[in-house]
Amino acid sequence: MNLAFGGATPDDKPKLPGSLHANRRLGTWLTFLADGRVAIHPGKVELGQGILTALAQIAAEELDVALERILVAPTITGISPNEAVTSGSLSIQEGGMALRHACADARALCLSVAAQASGVPLAELRVENGRFLGPDGPVGSYAAFAERDLLDAEASPDARPKPAAQRRVTGTSAPRLDLPAKVFGEARFIHDLRFAGMRHARMIRPPAPGARLLHAPPGVLRDGDVLAVLAPTEAEAERLAERATRAARWSEGAPLPLAWRDWLATAPGEESVVAEHGAAVAATERITRRFFRPFIAHGSVGTCCAIAAYDGTTLRVWSHTQGPYNLRADLALALKLPADHIIIEHVEGAGCYGHNGADDVALDAAICARLSPGAPIRVLWSRAEELAQAPHSPAMLVEIEAGLDAAKNLSGWRVHVRSNGHSGRPGRIATPVLLAAPLMEGGQPIPPSINPPLAGGGGAQRNMVPLYRVPHLAATMTRLTEMPIRTSALRGLGALIHVWAIESVMEELAALAGEDSVAFRLRHCEDERAAHVLREAARMAGWGRTLPENEGLGIAVARYKNSGAWCAVAAHIRAEERVRCLSLHIAADMGEVINPDGAMNQLEGGAIHGVSVALHESARTDGTRITSDSWENYPVLRFRDVPRVHVNLIARPDAPPLGAGEASMAPSIAAIAGGIHAALGVRPDRLPFTPENLV
Repeated sequence: MNLAFGGATPDDKPKLPGSLHANRRLGTWLTFLADGRVAIHPGKVELGQGILTALAQIAAEELDVALERILVAPTITGISPNEAVTSGSLSIQEGGMALRHACADARALCLSVAAQASGVPLAELRVENGRFLGPDGPVGSYAAFAERDLLDAEASPDARPKPAAQRRVTGTSAPRLDLPAKVFGEARFIHDLRFAGMRHARMIRPPAPGARLLHAPPGVLRDGDVLAVLAPTEAEAERLAERATRAARWSEGAPLPLAWRDWLATAPGEESVVAEHGAAVAATERITRRFFRPFIAHGSVGTCCAIAAYDGTTLRVWSHTQGPYNLRADLALALKLPADHIIIEHVEGAGCYGHNGADDVALDAAICARLSPGAPIRVLWSRAEELAQAPHSPAMLVEIEAGLDAAKNLSGWRVHVRSNGHSGRPGRIATPVLLAAPLMEGGQPIPPSINPPLAGGGGAQRNMVPLYRVPHLAATMTRLTEMPIRTSALRGLGALIHVWAIESVMEELAALAGEDSVAFRLRHCEDERAAHVLREAARMAGWGRTLPENEGLGIAVARYKNSGAWCAVAAHIRAEERVRCLSLHIAADMGEVINPDGAMNQLEGGAIHGVSVALHESARTDGTRITSDSWENYPVLRFRDVPRVHVNLIARPDAPPLGAGEASMAPSIAAIAGGIHAALGVRPDRLPFTPENLV
């Protein structure tokens, strides 16, 4: 069972790139087929981000096989490599670099065998679309190894992928492999799966967190306080669920706070030091500012869904989980089944960009399948379940104290964050953390969510440390040990508030110094790649130009996780009845880019997600339950309000690749805040930037 953030690694072995270090056998990553195609077996999964296309490009490049001859196999536990979770903008860094190395090693092995068999010197062999050619013609192919066990070997640390100058497939905008089926309405999503004899289940939820079952209506499936109804059709399952919900009786639940900002300031927690350096320096001017963000839902357009079948021995689950092996670990704990008796097969669902309810609905389906073995059982969540029952991104409170010395340089920076943990994912602790688990017979309460260590990207502390030169830094954190709302990861994690808070304070300090805010940032920035994207975003947006009275231009820069991609965003906003974001200019440095069009899509999507969070999104409660359980009560950005987005990728093909999916979201929020100040003279200190919060 994987109880670590990155899975167990054989550290006594020679270091291999990314996920290959823990999944060392070549045959785990790729298979040669007799028809000339090559199947790759990634452990990273498609969430709508286009990762499977990028991975196929990497394999085609290293193997010298046409892209259309690369078959991407679904991720299935026991077959695919265990790459933990598809998250953190790490799929190319971890999975892509592992696959690149494995394919380069497999190519070298095949050519070595072909050279020995044909007598042609290895240096005289080349590969063209999977065929091995010598001076006098073909001497073999990958297809010839389809029935051989050549890949049943550990990868060699000596494999040498192609240098950047020789790459022809990666670095180009290949069409997405997954889009045609989606555009033409083919059955690709988990919601479309249908099996013979499949039945439909709906869950009967407690009306409030902490409520316990007093009376179960007849005819329901039951495991402890977990209730479900089962029917041959969806429509009948919906009718039965409505009837059972009315008939079930529950105790009162635990009360929920109404004033979340006050609760954050006083709730108990564990204190820790995130980072510190330097001695305190005398400041001639000093400011202290507080920033608040509410609980935020994932708000997937398609609701969570899973299918499970149990034959009395083996449980098979079809799921859109981000971490198939991690999900398997928690299902084994919750159901008290051996992990090797559980098979998780990944099937695409709606994009989630974080830990939504995909794992929870998988346990729902598994419970129903165990209570009613035989035919597959499909569970589909309602919109209310999606918005109210799935894990939320935690509310956060950040306080920054910063100052200037007599030369108008940064003199010191003190920052403290109070928040629940940002990781409640399965497979990481010895207690199952899935929604239904504590309600099952013998279930245990879900422990408060945790934060990954800063070296692994952090959670509440992500991007807490400013990228600017500061002689004295003190960064501390309180992880709250009360968790009234279940929390876990959402795109960007703590970066969403920290980048905004840092950039807001830098703008105020620039004003105190009597300096343009871009110039002030650049003067304190020793990271040339950060400075480059900042200058480029300012150039793209026309920084310094005159705008109408009710409009403003804001700008922000960050390096995601202080170890990932560099991204700067300039936001042009207009203040009407509500604030509208008119345009975004994005400059990003992601190192090597496998698929430029896919990378730009990710940067655009992250920025637009940031606009939605900045201007609209906030979970709400009434003191007993989450009430933001519909689009009316949890508004998000509408298509009519989507800004124009302009992206410039700064190409660095020789640099290591970095992720795109999360780099632009936090700077977009921060840039919008700066634009609001430019337009209205108001410095936002709480999300979302609605008229009520700005007042």
